[in-house]
Amino acid sequence: MTTPLREPRPQRTPGRRPNRDPYGLLPAGTPIAAVLAVAGLLVIAAATFVIGSGSLPFGLGGGVGNGAGASGRPEVVKTPTPSGQVVVPSPQVPGVVIPGTIAYVKGGNVWLQADGAARQLTSSGTDSMPSFSEDGAAVYFVRTRKVDGLWKLPDGTMREYRMDVPALMRIPVGGGDAAMVYDGLVDPAGRPKWMGFIQGPVVSPDGKTVAMTSDLPDPSKSDVTLKLLDLKAKKIKDLKLPQVPLLGHQDAAWRPDGLRLAYVENDRDGAKGMPQIYAYDLETGKTKAVTGPGYIHPSWSPDGRYLAATKTTQYGTDVVVLDAASGSELLRLTSDGDSWGPSWSPAGDQIAYLHVSGQVVDLRMIQLDGAAPAWKPAEPMDLTSSAGLESVSRPDWFVPADQLPASSAPAPAGSAAQ
Repeated sequence: MTTPLREPRPQRTPGRRPNRDPYGLLPAGTPIAAVLAVAGLLVIAAATFVIGSGSLPFGLGGGVGNGAGASGRPEVVKTPTPSGQVVVPSPQVPGVVIPGTIAYVKGGNVWLQADGAARQLTSSGTDSMPSFSEDGAAVYFVRTRKVDGLWKLPDGTMREYRMDVPALMRIPVGGGDAAMVYDGLVDPAGRPKWMGFIQGPVVSPDGKTVAMTSDLPDPSKSDVTLKLLDLKAKKIKDLKLPQVPLLGHQDAAWRPDGLRLAYVENDRDGAKGMPQIYAYDLETGKTKAVTGPGYIHPSWSPDGRYLAATKTTQYGTDVVVLDAASGSELLRLTSDGDSWGPSWSPAGDQIAYLHVSGQVVDLRMIQLDGAAPAWKPAEPMDLTSSAGLESVSRPDWFVPADQLPASSAPAPAGSAAQ
């Protein structure tokens, strides 16, 4: 988030209107927790840089962090003393095995839950959007820190800003120090100091690339769109995918074979968000619409043939299963209007998602019994109890190979849904 130190906030970049909704564009009917998380975004004139900075009314606020530099050696950032927060997992249901580890966020900190127990992994209070590395040994996430910025206005005068600058971080799942992978600070020598957005980073199946939505490396020349970060070279590739000007993309998701990326292209009909899921083919460089308007948060099934997603309606948001090739809705897993942000288990037969009751967000899971696509979903099962999780940070799920059934292995290249 950027705020001036002395005068009213001007345009973000001379000659350009700021991208006011880089993450959300949540349609009418979004659950109350998500409304609180993106307060102001549905009124385009009332919000600037809110989601991109991580400074949100619903718990992602911008405290002080550390770090610098997007190239060269990653800087080691010392993790502060744990804050003493508590997440209470719900009792495990007899006979239901939940393999692997699920990552989520509470109070600006990343938590890991496995075997019915939860533990806090980070403690800066400014962390969000966790994503496991390809081998499950580390978690990538976004951390913000306060930085004073400087930008030149169209009349040539310089204006000071106080910014919540994001950085892509990496921390071992066993805990310890977090290392900066890529910084959102834009501070070239002899020029004004500014920032870019880093949203929804997800690691490729081969561990070489992070897909994210961002306006980096040069926010003056890009909206917040789907980009690829080479983790070795620390270089960002702009895929230059079509977008509705200024509204950009969100919700990148790798297909398990690494050949496709699902993402959301944002659109708007008046004050109503009209997002839809697209798929980008990394081999051909082509993209196509998977769904019509009203779908966000895609998450691939292990075989790449299906997508769990959030469906938005006038009644709220619910979790559905889609055919990844046709976009047709195969199954509605919830009908309460208060569920969103699904994460498909790599084991294939469970889907975790966020759910709000009152204004308290918890993690739930649904077991998929039977064979695809004629699953018989079991009743929703609580994975946390009155946890107060953060609504904007979707859960991520890693299952080690020795806990995966043979049938959950990714489909060979070319055999998954095209």
